[in-house]
Amino acid sequence: MHFFAVPMNDDILKVHGSIFFLLKKYVDNNFPDGTWDALNTAAGTSGNYYTTESYPLAEIGAIVSAASAATGIPVNDLKESFGIYLVPDLFQLYSNYLRPGWSTYDVLLHTENVMHGAVRKLNSTATPPVLNVTPLYNNILIIDYYSKRRMGALAVGIIKGIAAFYNEADEAIVIAKSDPDDERVQLRVEFKNK
Repeated sequence: MHFFAVPMNDDILKVHGSIFFLLKKYVDNNFPDGTWDALNTAAGTSGNYYTTESYPLAEIGAIVSAASAATGIPVNDLKESFGIYLVPDLFQLYSNYLRPGWSTYDVLLHTENVMHGAVRKLNSTATPPVLNVTPLYNNILIIDYYSKRRMGALAVGIIKGIAAFYNEADEAIVIAKSDPDDERVQLRVEFKNK
């Protein structure tokens, strides 16, 4: 949930270039050839993003909005789908921080301390979203997600992608208890067979 994590300058929210790289990869793998260029033309963006740079959040928003207009898929559904798609790349990048024997529940429970801690360690200027994870009973997690980037739908997708990674997609039910476009989003994750 941290790829939108970059420092804020002059009240402009920024997104790391790697997320644009992964968005292009997502578009190239899920839509016809030439879609990336067409989306950037429609969005008024360059389409040329470097993984060593950061770019305004508005640019990724414009690209996703253009994709929604072109496909008829709602913006939040696209963000969620993109979140699901990101997980294998995230887990490859941060594999050293995942413990053997962990499940979706464990990854979510430890994301703020372990995964976001790794993000901050690897990039001292990173500002990942804040996740306060509260276990309820032994099969429910309440996740309070806070980010000025307002990417709650992406977070829902990443959670679903984690569950798919651990072959638990049918066992983990993710519900946004508040508007995923808010700065603060409460997510409930219930595990059916835990």
